Amino acid sequence: MKPPAAWPIGIFDSGVGGLTVVRQIHRLLPAEDLVYLGDTARVPYGTKSPGTVIRFAREDMGFLLEQKVKAVVVACNTVSAWALPLLQQEFDLPIWGVILPGAQSALKRTKNRCVGVIATSATIQSQAYDRLLTELNPAVRVFAKACPLLVPLVEEGWLNHPITIQVLREYLDPLLRCGIDTLVLGCTHYPLLKRALRTACHSRIRLVDSAESCARFVQARLAELALLRPPGGRPGRIQPYVTDETARFDQLSHRFLGCATEPAVKVELPQSSQ
Repeated sequence: MKPPAAWPIGIFDSGVGGLTVVRQIHRLLPAEDLVYLGDTARVPYGTKSPGTVIRFAREDMGFLLEQKVKAVVVACNTVSAWALPLLQQEFDLPIWGVILPGAQSALKRTKNRCVGVIATSATIQSQAYDRLLTELNPAVRVFAKACPLLVPLVEEGWLNHPITIQVLREYLDPLLRCGIDTLVLGCTHYPLLKRALRTACHSRIRLVDSAESCARFVQARLAELALLRPPGGRPGRIQPYVTDETARFDQLSHRFLGCATEPAVKVELPQSSQ
């Protein structure tokens, strides 16, 4: 049965990074209520095995279903890579990830068909971007690099620190030598590093923000399904839930969101039986 358009959109990630997706969806769809779940007790997912990521994703979905959401956005590249098709089969509501929108945007922007991807180790190991990009355009060449130091640097607030720029140069040098002209930011933390990335790349590279791409994708799909909340009512609210460290989440959320939310609520997730 089709859910009411007035119900909120559910969004989940392993921690705070998915708030970049929340920010872009809220910017495009300011009338929509958003329910965000950050699994901060078990972050990061990017270092976990595929089986563990799938189990965690099922539990995240179970919680969001309890909140009566009309659709779910998987704002985690690792879950999008390992678990999205399974979630779409198991749960009877629209579920979208961040990889397809990012890949589509990269193919529109590249001129020489050489695309770089930076992400967590698990996302790179899954080869999800490589497979999807070459499936959409067999002529494209994909060069991927795991960047495990970037998430801690973002959460430390070192967004344009000289050390961050030095680390970025170490990670990006092999990709630049391969001739990429477009770089997919395959982790939801990475959009906060755009300024540092442009410095490290000398502004030569087109950056694909998967959060921006995902928000446009969600807007289009909700419109197709007639699930957009009718305009003219109150502004949409953002309600965050976390599995640990509410104070730290509230501290970091302003950096990621740039706007106010309801106070974060600590919750226990329903345990998956699978």
